[in-house]
Amino acid sequence: MTIRTRHRRTATTAAVAVATALTALTALTTAGTAQAAPERSTAPGFLSARELPPHPFSPWYEGEVARGLPEFPVFCLEEALPAKGAWHRQFHTEYDTGAVQVAVRTAGVGAARRLAAEAEASVRDCAADFRERYPGASARWKDYGRVDVEEGAHVYGVHTAPPESEYGIHLFGVGRDGRTVTVVAWGQMGTFEHAPVKDFRETTRTAVDKLYR
Repeated sequence: MTIRTRHRRTATTAAVAVATALTALTALTTAGTAQAAPERSTAPGFLSARELPPHPFSPWYEGEVARGLPEFPVFCLEEALPAKGAWHRQFHTEYDTGAVQVAVRTAGVGAARRLAAEAEASVRDCAADFRERYPGASARWKDYGRVDVEEGAHVYGVHTAPPESEYGIHLFGVGRDGRTVTVVAWGQMGTFEHAPVKDFRETTRTAVDKLYR
């Protein structure tokens, strides 16, 4: 979810996982339908750097739109997103804040609905999975509600706090236009108070609105 994003190395395995999550954000999975639609060779429309939530101290830098998934799995969506039909673009700042967008063209509308539902479920389960994976860690999630665009989008937040390491705050937007699903993931060190929710909702709206071109 390539452009290099920044990794903070820490002394614990949990901390490494969080640092990777803050900079690595990726992909979506597609299910088949009775009759597959022809695959387009061009990428869906993608966000540009200027359409991400503004960073107070740094411009955003964007990578090229590339076929497939990012090098590092998208935090909270490691098992939800497939490489088939996927495109991605990564973004970074001069600080620890990073983002990625993944768009997946599925075989049909039914497959896209299932993929979007699976991606949302994966984000909702992420905090509990994190606590189970890293004993002593704390993690919570928030539902920031639906975004009214095309076939709909939804925004979530996930906060992670591994023991003896930096806190991480992550925002996720999952949306669909026809048979194409997109996920936008944003992350940095911090807590829910540091999450630019209002701006990220607009980023999510723009991402879904740009999918078809």
